[in-house]
Amino acid sequence: MTLGAQVLTSSRLGRRVLSSSLVKAATTPHGIDRYIEMIDPLWSGTEIRAEVTDVARKTADSVTLTLRPNANWTGFRAGQFVRLSVEINGVRRTRCYSPACSEFRRDGRIELTIKVDPNGLVSRHLQAHAKPGMIVQISPAQGEFVLPLPHPRRILLISGGSGVTPVMSMLRTLTDKAFNGKITFLHYSFTEEDIIYRRELEEIKAKYESINIVHAYTEQKDGGDLHGYFSKEHLLAADRHYAEAETFLCGPLPLMDAVRAVYEDEGLTDQLHLEQFTAPVRTASSEDASGELVFSATGTTVANSGRTILEQAEDAGLTPEYGCRMGICFSCVRRKDSGTTRNVLTGDVCSDGDTSVKLCVSEPVGDVSIDL
Repeated sequence: MTLGAQVLTSSRLGRRVLSSSLVKAATTPHGIDRYIEMIDPLWSGTEIRAEVTDVARKTADSVTLTLRPNANWTGFRAGQFVRLSVEINGVRRTRCYSPACSEFRRDGRIELTIKVDPNGLVSRHLQAHAKPGMIVQISPAQGEFVLPLPHPRRILLISGGSGVTPVMSMLRTLTDKAFNGKITFLHYSFTEEDIIYRRELEEIKAKYESINIVHAYTEQKDGGDLHGYFSKEHLLAADRHYAEAETFLCGPLPLMDAVRAVYEDEGLTDQLHLEQFTAPVRTASSEDASGELVFSATGTTVANSGRTILEQAEDAGLTPEYGCRMGICFSCVRRKDSGTTRNVLTGDVCSDGDTSVKLCVSEPVGDVSIDL
């Protein structure tokens, strides 16, 4: 890059010039970003692009990426997630991941730890192919799974598997802020080898008297602090003052259901905050599914199987874009031409035509036409 180009792209004046209507017209049809990215792949007038600066594989089924975002990144709050987009075989694929780093990380970089799904296209691609210098796109941070301000004096963090990432971000953020309240971190894993941040958690436990790290192993019978699956007894063993704490929970659905059940029995649901990164449970039976599902843009028609529209589209050989499969990222929103759909999370029914629906959490009720 020449000195003149550096000045042009880094200065506010340069950004205004490159964003002007004259320059946009001159670079049609591709737009200015397509030309500038040949010089600097991170540059964009609007997109948040990030360079992979480090790749670590802490466990056999995970990959940790350190990202250096461009100037369009405005930060995040511990517990939030981003939509990461990467090009695979010429197609941009998007998935949701939570930063695991402190929101006060000094170098401004972002750490994403991704649990590899054996059937997951993006996670398997990143584990196999991610390397320093790779460019990805991320969205602004989203989500309400965050620590309240002011912070409660007692905090209980519960996680399982890859659910460790948002609560790890909370823990790192609290230590960076020199939080002087009480923290209990209860983490579930199959064995000690499956704990992504095992060494760091042990260092935190040794350094801070006010932080209690509790490891629970569901398959390993020795070592650790607890064994088996979550129960009221586990909760008491981890923190006998749990009723006085604000609890933040993220993990696989069985763990989350077990924790919710205990908190409901105890009348503590207002103190339980959670982030769900697992597929939704269907609220209605699919045995009575009827009608046809029409994908109008491709001219494809299938018999309604009762599965979500996203699942039925994939079964029909279509490849609609999606990000989370849980109804939180809006990547799979498409227009419904006609018919009635039911939200599998809430049970809400919508019969309005010419409206947008989330394919991943919507199921057809009778005949439905989707612009796909």
